[in-house]
Amino acid sequence: MIGCMCIHGFTGGPYEVAPVANFIRTRTNWEVRVPTLPGHGKSLSLKNRTYQQWIDSAEETIKELKRDCDVVYIVGFSMGGMIAAYLAAKYKVDKLVLLSASRKYICPIQMAKDLYSFLRDGCTGCLKQNEYYQRWKKKRGLIPLKAFVEFWKCMQYTKPYLRSLECPVLIAQGKRDGMVPVKSAYFLEKEIPSPTQLMLFQKSKHLLCLGEEKDEIFKSIYTFLKPNKDQLPNS
Repeated sequence: MIGCMCIHGFTGGPYEVAPVANFIRTRTNWEVRVPTLPGHGKSLSLKNRTYQQWIDSAEETIKELKRDCDVVYIVGFSMGGMIAAYLAAKYKVDKLVLLSASRKYICPIQMAKDLYSFLRDGCTGCLKQNEYYQRWKKKRGLIPLKAFVEFWKCMQYTKPYLRSLECPVLIAQGKRDGMVPVKSAYFLEKEIPSPTQLMLFQKSKHLLCLGEEKDEIFKSIYTFLKPNKDQLPNS
């Protein structure tokens, strides 16, 4: 049996990777699991949560998959991508997909463009239709400063494991990402010693699985992961 684990990002939840998980489920008989990291999900509760708790939680899921499945893949988004890289190196998984993985984070130029869009839409009365603003507004005030410190610790802890990866890796990055700059993908490609495939998506921002190029992204992931590389179905 093939197992696939999808890991969401910092301050997010399974909804960030659920679309790709569902895409895989509908086309395979794989065991697909999407854990919720402690303090994350629909209702954020990040106070007193630590990066080690996030890693330990993901580690429990990968241990279960390794026990139950002959072949194991991991798909990781943003911070979840770095946790996925750590797990892939430690547990020698078969393939790894990194979506907007936060090897580097914060892209000032794109963030400025996003802030401008907030101001523009606010002046024209269209702010309610601005998807990124609505997500930011929902999380505002729910993320303690200590949680950002734990995020930084998580990045520092997981980065060294990039150089220990042995499995094939697909790196996907949106060129309009305001949280993780495009150069992060190039750093990953350079640091990872195993075979890598880099894909850049011109219209995509940070949330690759929720953006307008998601269908193309899902097909690329599916093609990369599918063992026999069969042609994708039309559905």
